[in-house]
Amino acid sequence: MANKSANLYARIEPEVKEQAESILSALGIPASNAINMFYKQIILQRGLPFDVKIPSTKPIVMTNLSEDQLNLELEKGYGDMKAGRTKSASKVFSDIHKDYNV
Repeated sequence: MANKSANLYARIEPEVKEQAESILSALGIPASNAINMFYKQIILQRGLPFDVKIPSTKPIVMTNLSEDQLNLELEKGYGDMKAGRTKSASKVFSDIHKDYNV
């Protein structure tokens, strides 16, 4: 295993940092590991590991939905689940541990 001795200093918006670290904490992933995974993906993909573009539709803000709209979105998610277009949390965590040796 490589010796982790390089430092990285980055300035980001405090709210972005707080939200991201809250999610990472819930996943049990330290921020330094997530950054390391991100850098490894940049190397493997020879570029950013995601598309950088303006989305054609805006993300859904759940708090702005009416009850009928919310029910429709929940039905879509349920349909994805029944059609097998989802992964269990345990499978996702297992894949992360396997792929990144964490």
